[in-house]
Amino acid sequence: MNALPATGLGSARGTAIRGIGPLLLIFACCAANAQQSEPPAEPDKSYALPALEIIGFDFLLNRYNRRFSGSSDYDVTAASIRRNLRGPWVVDNDPFKINQFAHPYQGSMYHGAGRATGLSYWESAALTFAGSAMWEIAGEKTPPSKNDQIASGIAGSFLGEPLFRMAHLALKSGSSVPPAWREWVAGAISPPVGFNRLAFGSRFDGAFSDHDPAYYGRLHMGYTHVTQHDFVTLPGFKSNMAQVDFALDYGLPGKPGYTYTRPFDYFNIQALFSSANGVENLTTRGLLFGADYAAGDNVRGIWGLYGTYDYLAPQIFHVSTTSLSLGTTGQWWISDSIALQGTAMAGLGYAAASTTAGPLTDASEYHYGTAPRVSLALRVIGGNRISVDVSARRVSLGRITNRSAGSDDITRVDTSLTWRIKDQHAVSVNYLWSQRNAQFPVIGGRRQTLGTVGIYYTLLSRQGFGAVDWR
Repeated sequence: MNALPATGLGSARGTAIRGIGPLLLIFACCAANAQQSEPPAEPDKSYALPALEIIGFDFLLNRYNRRFSGSSDYDVTAASIRRNLRGPWVVDNDPFKINQFAHPYQGSMYHGAGRATGLSYWESAALTFAGSAMWEIAGEKTPPSKNDQIASGIAGSFLGEPLFRMAHLALKSGSSVPPAWREWVAGAISPPVGFNRLAFGSRFDGAFSDHDPAYYGRLHMGYTHVTQHDFVTLPGFKSNMAQVDFALDYGLPGKPGYTYTRPFDYFNIQALFSSANGVENLTTRGLLFGADYAAGDNVRGIWGLYGTYDYLAPQIFHVSTTSLSLGTTGQWWISDSIALQGTAMAGLGYAAASTTAGPLTDASEYHYGTAPRVSLALRVIGGNRISVDVSARRVSLGRITNRSAGSDDITRVDTSLTWRIKDQHAVSVNYLWSQRNAQFPVIGGRRQTLGTVGIYYTLLSRQGFGAVDWR
């Protein structure tokens, strides 16, 4: 069920998302100053403000969609709300980017509204789930969608928490973002953070402390060329692309005194933008429940239950998952100057897949199902000069919910070498390999493979390659 148009978040409807500010400024107020003789006050928080912001957001989004979408899906009435309250909940096949990218982003707005007004992760996650259900029932007149509820109500929190914490990093006094730009950058990363700081100033600043995490961040900007493909190309396929690739590992294990008592005290996020197809990859993984561990003097790590959201859309296929996994993240000092960092996870989620290249492209190729997911990411760090990264993930859709039976196995392998030139400046070379193997009883099997080589200018974070030294 469409929450945002298939033209993407850059469309006019995306402007509606950012336009909720004027409606909600009426809720601005000032926190009372505590007297010096009184004990320190508890950090401020509000349940009413984020609820009102979500209601206002959904109302404006519905009004905009009704005016400009050209669809009657948003002609909500009291009768349609009563009908949706009675159910049933269905699985819809709206455009892939709407269901698997726009809906999680919409959910991240709900989550960010809660976090930006002082709520905890779990309080914000509950608010996100409720906000998604409200949209499914009262934001559209079509039957509420189970797959949209997972994408907005669960994946929205798995995406919203990293965005909230990244915005908090941008606002810190030690941030590499110039002071004049910090409020703007934080608002661009997480619009609810920007809006609530505009409306309420520093009222909620004391509600969250990041405990000064160890992190590794890098930004690739460069050129990519297709070197291998195994599929029938369609008009518009591009062999040469400009790309921007951002990645952040937050809360790396091993820093003395840092704890993992809250969800997403460790997380990883990666976003890849391509001139060929817009958002090609958006992936987050975060530790929901877990603990740290040590093995001798040279190994530190964390293990537990991770929440993961994947959106993967190279030019040949689309796949997205929302999953829970057991896994571990750790670092091993191999020698005095060489460190190995890595994450290994295995779990189960709800996934969607479709093809975007080939003569059999049609609605029957767009399907949902439960999906095992495994992933491995390794980084070898050689002092402050070089790093080698290798990551792989595999998603396997088994029994498909809107097909009698079938299998769909997607594999993605990403390798890169980064050489630091000076300070935070580096160069990188990358090889990226994607493959889809699908077997269906009606249309048979197919294999799609795509390999690309890229060269990038790389901007590193102030913490270099991210090796944590506790020795």
